[in-house]
Amino acid sequence: MSYSTTPIGGKHRVGPWLTAANLGAVNRREQILEIAAELFAEKGFRGVSIAELGAACGFSGPAIYRHFRSKDAVLAEMLVSISTELLTVGRQRVRDAGTAEEALRALIDWHVTFALEHKALIVVQDRDWSALPVEARENVRDTQRKYVEVWVKQLRAIHPDLAAKPARASVHAAFGLLNSTPHSAFLPPEEMRGLLAGMAAQALGCAVPAPVSG
Repeated sequence: MSYSTTPIGGKHRVGPWLTAANLGAVNRREQILEIAAELFAEKGFRGVSIAELGAACGFSGPAIYRHFRSKDAVLAEMLVSISTELLTVGRQRVRDAGTAEEALRALIDWHVTFALEHKALIVVQDRDWSALPVEARENVRDTQRKYVEVWVKQLRAIHPDLAAKPARASVHAAFGLLNSTPHSAFLPPEEMRGLLAGMAAQALGCAVPAPVSG
């Protein structure tokens, strides 16, 4: 059985097939992805060499190739995995909710959590999108479209008269607000969480959610 990992927040899902040996490999891949996100956010994808990335991780540049076939592959896994995580958790939040309004509040809370904890990833996706390999770019686009539709479905359930196109535009606008954290997060995390969640909820026309810690 194969094992896949999601590097967001340095967390991985441990299955019975994960041994002590490959757990070390998983942790090392996550370390590389987390450090790469910070370096790419600071200097840009093209401004970071394999040697620099390796040095930041505590080993030689060529050692990166034991875990990723290229620097492009590091960027691809980074951005594909965050899109997948947003969609997977978003769908679970909706399944766990009792009403469309609860679902939308849960989606807002989840996206705020992501945006506050992963500012570097937001910067990398915005700035280095053109450097993403074509196949990975299409994967990310497809996953992001599905994530948007999760939000659109709940928004239209709350506002039955809202057509699909303006609903989609509203969701994208809300994402713009929530993804502003690399530039707007001047308040302590919980205050910023409450501000962003409240603004997004108001903009989308649902009850303002109480802040929920990540």
